[in-house]
Amino acid sequence: MTEFNPHRRKPKIIVSDIDYKRLAGLAAAAQARLPEVADVLQSELERAQVVATDCVPSDVVRMGSAVEFRSDNGQQRCVTLVFPGEENISQGRISVLTPIGAALIGLSPGQSITWTTRDGRQHELTVMRVEQPEPLHAAHAS
Repeated sequence: MTEFNPHRRKPKIIVSDIDYKRLAGLAAAAQARLPEVADVLQSELERAQVVATDCVPSDVVRMGSAVEFRSDNGQQRCVTLVFPGEENISQGRISVLTPIGAALIGLSPGQSITWTTRDGRQHELTVMRVEQPEPLHAAHAS
């Protein structure tokens, strides 16, 4: 089992300016309902390097990304990071307002991060692969 070091530095992360604005608002709005997860998301955003959307490398986890990761218990999963209301566990769509979703934002393949489950247990995950969704048509963009 992995030994956790609470003083271990978190990996550098990159977030697009558009995701940053939307996620910062989401974290603020969720503060009353889900304070622990809102705090984690806010803390991730505060340490992120924020760049223009078209400057985010293609292998960085952003909203809508499909992410394959390995957890410290040896499980490998592929999930899609989505906004609340779009999640569907059976389809592998996890909300950014979950502990694991907040941990994934901004990571790249090879990076690892420790995250805490809602029941207080700590786990580590390592990103293996990131795929971006197909570009949306202009009619869907807002």
